[in-house]
Amino acid sequence: MKDAYSLILSAIDSGIYRPGDRLVESELAERFGVSRTPVREALQRLETQSMLKRDGRSLIVATLDHNQLAELYTVRAELEALAARLAALHATPEEVRVLAAMVEEDKMILGDPQALSRSNRRFHHQIHLASHNRYLVQQLDLVHRSMALMARTTLAAKGRDAVSLDEHHEIVEAIADRDGGRAEAALRRHISMAFETRLKEEAKRAIEIGLDE
Repeated sequence: MKDAYSLILSAIDSGIYRPGDRLVESELAERFGVSRTPVREALQRLETQSMLKRDGRSLIVATLDHNQLAELYTVRAELEALAARLAALHATPEEVRVLAAMVEEDKMILGDPQALSRSNRRFHHQIHLASHNRYLVQQLDLVHRSMALMARTTLAAKGRDAVSLDEHHEIVEAIADRDGGRAEAALRRHISMAFETRLKEEAKRAIEIGLDE
């Protein structure tokens, strides 16, 4: 059974609790069927990891500002690119086939951004594992934990899902060809396009909010 920390983190990652949502100790304890003490300790731990922040006396799921977003994508691009390069060198034939199968399976869920978002996380995690570098995997886990603080997936943007899938195919081809440089460049472009899409979507949302006021 998962501990309180893992349960709350999974709930944030899956979107049950979204940026700005208030987390109440007693409600969490009841929801997950645990006592309040481990919930309190989990909340304190998540706060120290900047996953939660104080809003008066309450704890809410943190929201990333523009600078934090840029910093996160910068680190992500470097680490993911390194993982792709190492995967091209160290991935087993079975791991390469699994990556290729993921791309093919995702064609069946085009148009479903939430399903694609979950599959996208699995795809990237598979590349991390295929790097066969435990320390890199640990750092990427931390980065992807912070990605949960983004309320929306870029795969919901018009046309982004199909383009992203093409980018995944390019990455897998480079890994299968054992071309580390090409795999690294392909994944770096992929993250750059995702960041650019997110910035465009955030700009649109800012305009819409401004019009509503």
